[in-house]
Amino acid sequence: MMNHRIIRLCIPALIAWSISAAAEEWTFRQCVDYARTNNISLQKSRLVGETAGLSLEEAKAQWEPTLDFTTRHTVGNSPWSESDKNTYNGTIGFNAAWTAYDGGARSAQIKRSQLDTQIASLETDDVMRTLETDLLRAYLNILYCKESIEIYREAVKLSDAQAERCRQLMEAGRVSRVDYAQLQAQAEQQRYNLSNATGTYDTRRMELKRLLELGIDTDLRLAPVVWTDSQVTDSLPPIAESYTLALHTDKKLEALRLQRDATALDVDIANAQRRPNIAITAGVGTNYFAPGEAVGTQLKQSLNEQIGVALSLPITDGKKAKTAITKAKIQQLNAALDEEARRNDIAQNVEAAYIDLRATQSRFAAAKEQLESARLSAELVDEQFSLGLVNTVELLTAHNNLIEAQHTLLQARFMAMLDRKLIEFYRTAEINL
Repeated sequence: MMNHRIIRLCIPALIAWSISAAAEEWTFRQCVDYARTNNISLQKSRLVGETAGLSLEEAKAQWEPTLDFTTRHTVGNSPWSESDKNTYNGTIGFNAAWTAYDGGARSAQIKRSQLDTQIASLETDDVMRTLETDLLRAYLNILYCKESIEIYREAVKLSDAQAERCRQLMEAGRVSRVDYAQLQAQAEQQRYNLSNATGTYDTRRMELKRLLELGIDTDLRLAPVVWTDSQVTDSLPPIAESYTLALHTDKKLEALRLQRDATALDVDIANAQRRPNIAITAGVGTNYFAPGEAVGTQLKQSLNEQIGVALSLPITDGKKAKTAITKAKIQQLNAALDEEARRNDIAQNVEAAYIDLRATQSRFAAAKEQLESARLSAELVDEQFSLGLVNTVELLTAHNNLIEAQHTLLQARFMAMLDRKLIEFYRTAEINL
């Protein structure tokens, strides 16, 4: 049975890998679907759910009677006996037992195991939710790094062009060699920045490949996502509404609610130790002795049947029952506290996302104005430098300000969309890019 389950896990993984590996670009939804099948942490969580299912089957089986077969064969040797020196004795028996009453422990344990299977399923869903938000961050980080690389590439082209123009001006005697050296150094600095940005891009891709459990030889390229300015600056729904929706979509909170119910059943199971236990037993057996009468005769004459009822009343148990009950009640209180703590975490996460989004929206609006101002300033300084009206320091400052403004706007855009998508996820449990 376990081998069949493992095969069911592996076959979809291989199919998903072959389909995804053939794709030129991965969309965010493809990443999520692939991770749902292949992520190791998620697969391990599913195995925990399988184990919980087996425990439920075992708990239900406790209502069934037990049956066992026993046989014993003994050979004796009495070398100094005046009669038979060698003897043989064999017994055969079937024994059955069934617990008629155990204080309600079995019923409570079945309910507990049923809750455990639901909890395991919800915890798997929570692992998937966490994985999906991790994928979102990794996906957006890669897209951000990719656009950042493009900014640095344009900066390298611009710096090379400025250095070449300065060289021509230097040969014409209009600027000094020091000015040319400064622009050359700026061009090399931009190449260094481009190299760093490329390294960061590769690192972010590695992080996403780790979440997807992709091999080292996989060329991971992502489909671009384009957002309008209005998507970044759109107003937000009421925070109280988002918090209420987040409470309903959060799988971990739902699991903690069930865990609280499960601890109440633990109290019932512990209380059962103080109640009487009634068991019914039955058996049938026979034996054979040699030397003696014929085997068939002995088996028939020795055949015996028995049935009995056993009643067990706990009187003192060294405080085992009392301790178990107290521990179960403590766990019940802990479960209630865990649930309350999760509610607080959800509230903090929602509020933090709102605070961050409002801040990044303000930064985005300011960055747009800053970029426009920096672009106009760079164009003006560039013209003035060609006319010899400004020096290289002013030229470098203007273009560095332009690059910085481009990065500031880019960062604000991606951070705002990350926070917005997280808020949408808290509300709907879905992420769509």
